[in-house]
Amino acid sequence: MFTGIIEDIGTIQSLQPSGEDIRLTIKTNKLDMSDVGLGDSIANNGVCLTVTALGGSTFSADVSHETIKRTGFAQYQAGSKVNLEKALQANGRLGGHIVSGHVDGVGEVLSINQVGRYVEIWLKAPTELAKYLAEKGSITVDGVSLTVNKVDGNHFLITLIPHSLQETIIGLYQVGTKVNLEVDVIARYLERLILGDKAAERGVDGQKKDISMAFLAENGFLR
Repeated sequence: MFTGIIEDIGTIQSLQPSGEDIRLTIKTNKLDMSDVGLGDSIANNGVCLTVTALGGSTFSADVSHETIKRTGFAQYQAGSKVNLEKALQANGRLGGHIVSGHVDGVGEVLSINQVGRYVEIWLKAPTELAKYLAEKGSITVDGVSLTVNKVDGNHFLITLIPHSLQETIIGLYQVGTKVNLEVDVIARYLERLILGDKAAERGVDGQKKDISMAFLAENGFLR
């Protein structure tokens, strides 16, 4: 479990293919590695990875084919920068919001605009994630806990203060940059809870049933 408060910007030293998987080695900058052991979790651009090797200021982790397919790891290369956050300790502060480290989809930067000391960025989320976007709700972008300031379909606006731009890789974004997105975990569970007993049913071709306006009306959520 993570908070979306980035602790360091790391650099990918190497990506070594192993069949369809990858062994990733990251060099940290200021991340305190003194309390990190084998098997611990570190979020890399919002992706929860398990530490499989340690070497001073570096660590390695294995990235599965499934993770590569669902995240931006397919486009990373040696030298790429990544946001790093160690797993939340039980006595730590929840400064951002609850982040699981399980990416829901890959988004794209549409525009970047300087507004005074701040930067406004419009991003496009995959269509299937649009229902989880809510104005003033939370979203995780490359592991960073952010507030959604505006929503237009599957497009959403985030506003970055100078500190966030300096301490994360968001300051390196350009139009067209692909980003890892994780929606608010509460929204995901709420969707399943609303389905009630119907959550156990399966739809056409084994796909889960989506919540529609007709479903909500049928089950008393709309009048």
